[in-house]
Amino acid sequence: MTTVMKKIWIAILLLVLAGCAVNPVTGRQELALMDVPVAKEVQMGKLAYAQALQTMGGIYPDADLNAYVDRVGQRLARNSHRPDLKYSFKVVNDSSPNAFALPGGFIAVTRGLLINMEDEAQLAAVLGHEIGHVTAKHSLQGMQRSSLLGATVSVLGGLAGNSGYGDLVDQIGGITANLIDKRYSREQESEADLLGIDYMVKSGYAPQGAIELQEIFYRKIENGQNPDWLSGLFRSHPFSKERLIANRNYVSRNYPNATGGYGLDHGSYQMAIAPLEETREAYTLFDEARGLEGKGQFDAAIETYHKAMQQAPDHALLLSGLGMAYLRKEDLVPARRYLQRAVNIDPGYYQSQMGLGYIDLKHKKPQQAAEHLEASLKLLPTVQSAFLLAEADEERGENARARDLYQAVAQADQNGKLGQAATARLQRMGK
Repeated sequence: MTTVMKKIWIAILLLVLAGCAVNPVTGRQELALMDVPVAKEVQMGKLAYAQALQTMGGIYPDADLNAYVDRVGQRLARNSHRPDLKYSFKVVNDSSPNAFALPGGFIAVTRGLLINMEDEAQLAAVLGHEIGHVTAKHSLQGMQRSSLLGATVSVLGGLAGNSGYGDLVDQIGGITANLIDKRYSREQESEADLLGIDYMVKSGYAPQGAIELQEIFYRKIENGQNPDWLSGLFRSHPFSKERLIANRNYVSRNYPNATGGYGLDHGSYQMAIAPLEETREAYTLFDEARGLEGKGQFDAAIETYHKAMQQAPDHALLLSGLGMAYLRKEDLVPARRYLQRAVNIDPGYYQSQMGLGYIDLKHKKPQQAAEHLEASLKLLPTVQSAFLLAEADEERGENARARDLYQAVAQADQNGKLGQAATARLQRMGK
């Protein structure tokens, strides 16, 4: 038997052993490479959710707005195929129009998408669609097909009793990326659309909101492509005019008498998202400053960050951006001032904590540096924070943990500057 034939027979054998299972939501038979217990699914989603929120700027700092979005989401979730899950709905402090769902019921929508919608029924359509991805287990299906699910569940099992940083830096970031960046198929998008419409109607929302939402999407791609939408929502959620037509037909066929319903009042929705309108100019300037910084124009970026901060002085993300811009210029006095203000307002953002840790290291304060860097790593494991914490540990004489952290960085960033620097430190330390 040839090598190719052996591979084919092995593949067939694996398929036979894997078997198929009926998805209770869609009613279709699907390849069941492994059965993921709900507890593992929730654990996977929870870990990725916390890190995803960090990478996208954190939770938007308005409790009332987050509570409003959560109320809408919970209303829909109670009428979904999996009402037993403990769903979480958050507003992400990111300008790109986007929304995502993670296994276990962890769902987020960006302020950039909220501000582009017109009424609560449209918001319900977005959240219902994302709930549909959760109930149909689309993320898990994608990971099964790419052979990532078994490795991910294995990593989660290993982390359960591990308080070290090695696995966090080396592997969990990859889990988050695999879940967040997973592109849904057109079939999965259509499936989530129809499930979302069903959940809307069961919850009393006007299904017309789903059609309105699709019409907004279509306007964003007709007459030329909109880069913000293509790099945001449409990157992972492919859209087409056919999808709009299919949803219209579905509503017409299945809910012909649903001409009314809750959520079509534009005024009440605009009142709910008023905080976003109040800070729209501040975040426009913030995004402009980040663009300037990316081009190496630090002075212009700092000036623009200051303008943004003046518009919304109590928003920690703006202060953190300004502080980090000063830090990249090695202007440590104003960097500390603004980063400390950011942490005082919101200690739960990884970048502010990491910046303060770097400054403390520069000022030969390894104990204070370690406290900030440990906080940063717990919020979002990064090779940058791990390397800086290793330096702080080395200065404090914590050589065993310093070696562990350098080793983790060397493995996670093998071809990068920090990985090579970590390898050099290990060689110098005699390992």
